[in-house]
Amino acid sequence: MYLTIKETAEYLSTSEAYIESLILQNKIRTIHDGQQYLIYKEQFNTHLEQLEKYKVYVEEVLNEPIPEDIDVKDED
Repeated sequence: MYLTIKETAEYLSTSEAYIESLILQNKIRTIHDGQQYLIYKEQFNTHLEQLEKYKVYVEEVLNEPIPEDIDVKDED
């Protein structure tokens, strides 16, 4: 399935200008049909999966209790 720049921006929750800049930097593969750029939607699946894994990892790290340090001494 192919998306336009506007549809891609909505799918990735970013701005159209950002998508256009990624296209100009050749970071997104596109097809130009003479009028508009068409972007293959499936190329983002791996990226979105990695983002989800990273969010889960960050949540686990933030929820991990801080261990009590046995070397801490009260010097009062």
